[in-house]
Amino acid sequence: MRNRTAAGTVVGAIVLAVLGALLGPQWTPVPMTDPLTVQESSTAIAGAVQAGPYEVRTSVVEVPLDGATVEARLLVPVGVAEDVPGVVFVHGAGTGHYQDAFVEQAWALAQAGVATLVPDKRLDTYTLRHRDYVAMADDYLRSFDVLRAVDGVDPDRVGVYAESEGAWIAPVMAVDRPALAFVVLVSAPVVPPRQQAAFAVDSYLRNTGVPQQVFRAIPRAVGMSLPGGGFEYADFDVSPYQRRMTQPVLAAYGTADASMPLVQGAEQIIRDVAIAGNTDYTVRYYRGADHGIRVDGTVAPAFLRDLTGWVQGLPETGAAWPRVAGDQPEQLYWAAPVPQPRWLGDGDVLVFLVVGAVGVVVLLPLGRLAVVGVRRVRGREPGHDHDRGLARRLALLSAASVGTVGALVWYLAAVARLALGYERNGWVVSGGWIGVRLLGLVAVGAAAAVVVRLRHLRQTGRPLAHGVVGHVVLWGTCAACAALLVVLAYWGVYQLGI
Repeated sequence: MRNRTAAGTVVGAIVLAVLGALLGPQWTPVPMTDPLTVQESSTAIAGAVQAGPYEVRTSVVEVPLDGATVEARLLVPVGVAEDVPGVVFVHGAGTGHYQDAFVEQAWALAQAGVATLVPDKRLDTYTLRHRDYVAMADDYLRSFDVLRAVDGVDPDRVGVYAESEGAWIAPVMAVDRPALAFVVLVSAPVVPPRQQAAFAVDSYLRNTGVPQQVFRAIPRAVGMSLPGGGFEYADFDVSPYQRRMTQPVLAAYGTADASMPLVQGAEQIIRDVAIAGNTDYTVRYYRGADHGIRVDGTVAPAFLRDLTGWVQGLPETGAAWPRVAGDQPEQLYWAAPVPQPRWLGDGDVLVFLVVGAVGVVVLLPLGRLAVVGVRRVRGREPGHDHDRGLARRLALLSAASVGTVGALVWYLAAVARLALGYERNGWVVSGGWIGVRLLGLVAVGAAAAVVVRLRHLRQTGRPLAHGVVGHVVLWGTCAACAALLVVLAYWGVYQLGI
C-alpha cells in the first residue's frame, strides 16, 4: 500500500504540473536589446535660465470642481519685474494633500521665479477600483485656470508637472487645453497600467531574488479580471493623447527606479510627440534617483536646477541640445501587453472557488460531528460509521490542502513586502518557496493515500462511507481538496519547468 501511495504521489504531482502549465499563460518577457543611448553624461540644459532666488508669497486658495471644491497651495515669487510663468502639479497614485506633496519642487520653482499651484487631490471620485483619467484631467484643468488668473502670472506660460500616475493625466490635459504651455512628465509609466504593473512586479521580484517558478504568477495575477469588478482604468492607453501633444515636453527618470520602463517610456514619448509633428522634447536620467527623483530621501539638486532652468528658458530650451542626457538607463525587458489567463482568469470565480472549497473542507467535518452529537443525545449508538484509516487520510488531505493555500498566501505577501522595500532575505524567498512546495507535495501524497484506501475498501467489499452524511463528507471533502490542488497547480506550486 505504501508503494502505491508513493507512486500515486509522483503521478499526481506530474499531472498537476501539466495541468498548471495548461491552465494559464507563461511569463516570457522579451529582452530589450536596443537601449536608448544618452548623448551626454551631464544633465545640464543648454540655454537654461537661472534666476532668483526670490522671496515667495504663500497662500491657500480654493479650486471649484464639478461637484466638489479642493484647496490648493499657491506660491508666487515676489519682486519679479514682469509676469512669471506658472506650473500646476498633478499627483501620482494614492492620496495627495498640498501640505505634503511636491514641497521641494514647488519651492524651487517659486524661488526661481515661477508661480506654482499644488492642489489637493480629489478623492471622492478616486478609489482603488475606479479611476477616470479623462475626468481627472478636467479637474486639474480647473487648477490650471485658477493659476492663469492669478495677478502677476503670464497666462500664456502656464504648464503642468505630472508625476507617475499623473503622467497618464497630463497628456489628456494638454490635448483638451492647447493653451497649456508645456508638460513635465516625471517617472512616466507611458504604457497602460496593467502593463506597467506586470513590468514593476517582474522587476521587483528579480531584485528580490525569488525562484524562477514564482514568475509564472505574474500574468495570472495581473492579467485576470480582479475580484469585485471595476479596475477598467488598468487598460487605459495614454498614447493616443501623447500623439496629439504639441507642447514642449520634459521627461525625467531616476535610474534607480525599478518600477518604470525607463528606456521604453522615453522612447515612446519621443515617438508619440513626433506623430504630432512635435520635436520639442528633453529627456533626463538622474543617477541613483528613485521614483520621485530622490536620492537618499531628497529630491536631486540637479533635477531641481534643470527643471527650473528648462521652464524659465522656454521656448528655447524646448529643443535644446543634448536631447537625451544623464546617467545611462538600463531596462532588461520590454513592458509588453500582459497575456490573458485562459482559465481562472475571472477573479470572482477564483475567489469563490478557493473560499468555497476551504469552507467545505472545514464545515463538512463539523457538520458530521454535530450529527453524531445529536445521535448520542438521542441515545443511539453511533458505532464505527466510518473507516478510521480513511478518516485519518481525509483529515491529512484537508489540513495539507488548506495549509498549502495559507502558506502560499503568506509567502506571496512576504515576498511583496521584501520587493517593495528593495530587500533580500534568502530564508523567506528561497526557503519559504521550498516549504510551500513541500507542503503541497504532502497534500498530493495525502490525496494518493485516500485514493489507495478507497480502492482497498472497494476491493475488500467494505463500504466507503455510511449513510447520506458519510457520503456527503467523503465526496464533498475530496472534491473541495481536488479544487484546491488545481488552484495550487495554477499558481505554480507543482511546476516542473514545463
